[in-house]
This record gives sequence, C-alpha cells and structure tokens, in this order.
Amino acid sequence: MLLTLDIGNTSTTIGLFDKDNLLDTWSISSDIHRSEDEIGLTLLNLLNFHKYSHVVDKACMSSVVECLTQRYKTAIEKYLNITPFVVTNKTTNLLKYGLDYPEEAGADRIVNAFAAYNMFKKTCIVVDLGTATSFDIVTSKGEFIGGVICAGMKIQAESLKKYTSKLPMIRIESVKNTIGRNTIDAMLSGIVRGHACMIEGLIAQCEKELNEKAIVIATGGYSEIVASYMTRKFDYINPYITLQGLKMIYESHVKN
Repeated sequence: MLLTLDIGNTSTTIGLFDKDNLLDTWSISSDIHRSEDEIGLTLLNLLNFHKYSHVVDKACMSSVVECLTQRYKTAIEKYLNITPFVVTNKTTNLLKYGLDYPEEAGADRIVNAFAAYNMFKKTCIVVDLGTATSFDIVTSKGEFIGGVICAGMKIQAESLKKYTSKLPMIRIESVKNTIGRNTIDAMLSGIVRGHACMIEGLIAQCEKELNEKAIVIATGGYSEIVASYMTRKFDYINPYITLQGLKMIYESHVKN
C-alpha cells in the first residue's frame, strides 16, 4: 500500500492508498519543532492504531516546509523502513513549465497541476484554500503556467486581530448576511464573502487571459464554505486532489 503525505505550512495531510482506493486520511500539525523521532512515532502509531503498519510498503511525499522535508524523509526511513519518493519541481517531465523561474514552484502546486491535467486533459484551475489561497493553472497541453497566490482566510483573520486594537480573533464559518450587524459578522462577511468574490473575480480574469473557459477544481478545508457564496460555482470540489496527485506521480515514476 502507498502512504502519501502533503506537508503544508499549517498541517500535514496523510493518505493511504490500496491501488486506486483511498482507504484512510489523517491530518496532523506541521510543527516545525517536531523532531524526526516524534514524526516517525506519530506516523507509526497512526498506522498501528488502524492496523495498517504491516501493509504499507511505499511512500510519496511533497513539502512546502523546507525544515520538515528531510525530517519526514528520515522518519519514514527509520520507523517505516521505506524510502519515500519526494516530489520536487524536477520530479516529472509529464508537465511542461511555462514559468519564469520553475525552481520557485511549490511542490504542492506542481502536484495539484499534475493531478488536474491527468484527470481532465483540459485547461484547469486548481483553487487551493489552505494557509495561502493559491490558483494552480495547467493548460490543455500539459503546461503548468503558474497562477495566483494570496493570503488565506485564516491569515486574514489573524492579521485583523494582530494589527487592530479592538477586533477579536474569530473562527472561519458561514455568515448569513453581507451587512454584518455586529463586529464578528462584519469580519466574517469581509473575510468569507470577500474571499468568494475575490476567487470568482480572479477566475474570470484568468479565463480572459487564457482565452478559454477552464475546469475549476477547489480543494482545501474552506472550499464548501466559500462555494456557497459564489455565482460561478466550482466545477468540482475535491479535498483529496493533492493526495491523488502524489499517487499519480509515484505510479508514473517508480516501478513497483
């Protein structure tokens, strides 16, 4: 079975595949102070608890947290006896790069673009609502041409708390009205509804530059909330596209 790990700035998403079947997923914090032994024991305990440790024989990972990349790799080697396949911007020749500086592209963005292209073989925009909200755009010719990166909703909420004297820290959730009649609802409207408007507007501008309609796939924990305020809905909401992309890349580059 294949263990996939998407190491993000806030959390690490883990998935276990049995061939094409995603058996289970977990999420743990991307604590930069966690040692390789702590990481290894956490992974081992998760797999042991669910009785998977004896069947996992492959691993593929991507990371946007540089200090954790080697620790996770070492932890998997030490505690699971597996040498993981680590995705970088040099991993795949199935995607062309239409970027000014391909070496700057985050591994998660490459994985998302790779997954979207292989799923649809058409021009796609993957909107990933994580710590940052990013647009990863791949053309119908399999060229990753870049996208958009902006502050995610949690960052916006934290910034309002940090840089104002009276605004509280809030939890991201749905808000009934655009016009907030109290501070929290006003903040939620600005963050959540504002994010929906931003995404919708950016999709339209990207499609104008592309000169064609794109398939738009949303991923990330806030996708459903944001989608409810959009007129131009996402074509698909896929919370596991990054894990699926890791599986696709592994199968494309490693002989079983």
